[in-house]
Amino acid sequence: MRYIIRLSYDGSEFSGWQVQPHATTVQGRVQEALSTLLGTDIQVTGAGRTDTGVNAINYYLHFDSEPLPMEAAQLRYKLNAILPLSIVVHEVSEAPETAVSDELGWHARYSAKSREYHYFIHFRKDPFAAKYSWWNKQPLDLAKMNEACRYLIGTQDFSCFEKTGGNNATSICELSVAKWENYTPDHARLMGWECGPEDYIVFTVRANRFLRNMVRAIVGSMVEIGRGKHDPEWIAELISSKDRCAAGESVPGHALFLSEIEY
Repeated sequence: MRYIIRLSYDGSEFSGWQVQPHATTVQGRVQEALSTLLGTDIQVTGAGRTDTGVNAINYYLHFDSEPLPMEAAQLRYKLNAILPLSIVVHEVSEAPETAVSDELGWHARYSAKSREYHYFIHFRKDPFAAKYSWWNKQPLDLAKMNEACRYLIGTQDFSCFEKTGGNNATSICELSVAKWENYTPDHARLMGWECGPEDYIVFTVRANRFLRNMVRAIVGSMVEIGRGKHDPEWIAELISSKDRCAAGESVPGHALFLSEIEY
C-alpha cells in the first residue's frame, strides 16, 4: 500500500532533503525512523529537493509498505517521539486511488500541480528574525523589484537560474506568482519590538516546478535590481541568455521556505 506523510522541518541542521553520503538529511532521518518503527527497510519519495538549510512547511512524501501494523495516528505519534525537534509530522494517511498514471499511482513529486516558496529579508539588526530571514544591510527599491517580477511570469526556460549540474530533463517552468511585499513579523507585532513593515520584506513565488537553486538565484538577481545595479528589464535579458553566470549570486538558504504544495 502507499502512504502519505505531511510534515514540516527546520532545515538549519540538515544538508538538504535528499539522502547524501556522510551527511544528515531530512529524508535520511525520516527513513531511519520509519524503518525502525515498521521493522523493515522503508524508502520515501519527497515532493522535491530542498537545499542545505532550506525550510519547509506542509511538505509531502510517500512510501510503500505492507498494511501498517498500527493506526495512522499512532504512527504519527511515534514518529514525532523519535524524530528530532526540527522535524514534525502533521499527518499520516493512505494515498488516494486517483492516479497520475497506472504505473505511478499517487506520487508526492509528480502529482503536485504547483509549489510555492517564500524568501524573507530584513533591513535592521533583529536577533529574533536572524535564523529565518536574511539581514540585508543595504536598502532595496521594492517598486523596481516588483516591476522585474513581471518578466518572470509565464512558461519559460529558466536555465539562467539553475545550478550547474542540476540534471533536469528540462529547464522550462511555468511561474504564476512572483511578488515582493512588506510585512510585520509576529514577534514585533505581539511583543512591541520597535520596527515598521518597511523593515521586513518577503518574496512569494509559485510555479508548477522549480529547478535546483532557482529561487535563491532569482532572489539574488532581484537584489541586484533593488540595489540599482540593473534595470528591471535585466530579468528578461537573463532569461533570454540562459546563462547562469550572468545572473546574480544565490542568496543564503536559511531564509527560504517551501511553503505550499498543491495537489
